[in-house]
Amino acid sequence: MTTPQPPSFPPHRPRRGPNAEEGDGRTAGHVPVVAHGANDGRHEAGHGHGASDHGHGAGGGHGHSHAHGPAAPVSRHLRKVIAAILIPFAAAVLVGLAVLWPGGAPPHERTGVGFDRQTQQATVTKVVELSCQSVNASGGTRTGDTSTAEGSSAVQQAKGECKRATIRVDTGDDKGRTFEEIVQPDQSRQLHEGQEVVVAYEPSAPKDLQYSVTDINRRLPLALLAGIFALAVVVVGRLRGLMALVSLALSFLLLNFFILPAILQGSNPLVVAVIGSSAIMLIALYLCHGLSARTSVAVLGTLISLLLIGVLGSLFIGWAALTGNTDDNTGLIHGLYPSIDMSGLLLAGVIIGSLGVLDDVTVTQTSAVWELHEANPTMGWRGLYRAGIRIGRDHIASVVNTLVLAYAGAALPLLLLFSIAQSGVGTVANSELVAEEIVRTLVGSIGLVASVPVTTALAALVVSADRPTQGAAPAAGATAAAGTGAPARGGRGRRRKR
Repeated sequence: MTTPQPPSFPPHRPRRGPNAEEGDGRTAGHVPVVAHGANDGRHEAGHGHGASDHGHGAGGGHGHSHAHGPAAPVSRHLRKVIAAILIPFAAAVLVGLAVLWPGGAPPHERTGVGFDRQTQQATVTKVVELSCQSVNASGGTRTGDTSTAEGSSAVQQAKGECKRATIRVDTGDDKGRTFEEIVQPDQSRQLHEGQEVVVAYEPSAPKDLQYSVTDINRRLPLALLAGIFALAVVVVGRLRGLMALVSLALSFLLLNFFILPAILQGSNPLVVAVIGSSAIMLIALYLCHGLSARTSVAVLGTLISLLLIGVLGSLFIGWAALTGNTDDNTGLIHGLYPSIDMSGLLLAGVIIGSLGVLDDVTVTQTSAVWELHEANPTMGWRGLYRAGIRIGRDHIASVVNTLVLAYAGAALPLLLLFSIAQSGVGTVANSELVAEEIVRTLVGSIGLVASVPVTTALAALVVSADRPTQGAAPAAGATAAAGTGAPARGGRGRRRKR
């Protein structure tokens, strides 16, 4: 039943496009009238003639209803509910940071092995080519079997041209001191004049052997690349891109001044990783996306997914008997700090490594549901969930593929060695080096897959529950409103804070 409009009022003009505005229903002489049909109590946003696309059934005649713009969540009640969950969580993170905050990495005497060496900056000042036979200590050069790596190297050293490089130390107490180093033709790192290098210093060695070239100085190209990255982020992302860079810097500060020193001081790596990654998550999400209910839902989805990753990682790392001590670097860490739980360190790496991709998934899913609700405020939570999960399925496919390829790319030299050895797939997967990456990849991927339905369901529930008192005034009330000229307000007449 439709309430007729008084003839003295101006005729109704249909909306011209999805964003057209017909007033807010409070202007004099413009009375919104509600058409009642089989729409389970929900009002159509906009003007509908006959059957509506949003649930008006056969009972729809020629009815009018006026949109005031979709109601932007969230109401005060829901903000209180979300705050009641997240404020204690944030307080617990702050307490954990205060309790576990270290005083810095504990001091130790350098072993001179791997990264645990004193290093200085230096420059190659001169390079002279000479015969390898003249610099080899042995009079006769070994040739051996050229099909082996050693035999091939011996032939190159016998017939090739070597280089004598003069290197000047540029930093430290021995600044200005020079030393010479022979570069063999088969070395992967060749030196040239003017090149900046990193040299290791061993004070207990003989004077002419105290310095040796360990690496190339790559600070300039890396700094330039970082500058280009920062510029691109700010140019494209503007203020939000700038906030992303700030959150990235704060994440590195937490990693360097909390997570790493706390683990070195003997704190449980899993507890440190959970507290540190939670702090990074709160800072990054709220700083980049603002203090809003939308961001809070993404935080909740990320938190639930991180808990799932932690539980699965702990279960399968223990079940697969992964020690986390699989290469020279982890062996050196275990030798220097035997108290560190290496399997716990492995689990901590899984959690921290999954956090960055989780943020992307949860924020995207939350934003998708929010925008779906903005586009069609009449959708219930089931409709929002179904639409959001369709978007999420595409996201799952791309993200899981990204994770697997990222880990495969990082382990490519190792996989190449297994391929050269013609090892079977089962043998390769069973080795601890590869099994670590498999567990890391699959546990992280399970958490990412789970984050899509979890975050989508949370967002759908929040936006669908955040509705003002539904059910418009009955027809009699509408008639009375029409007679008195009083405005009749729809259920979504005001835009509220997010």
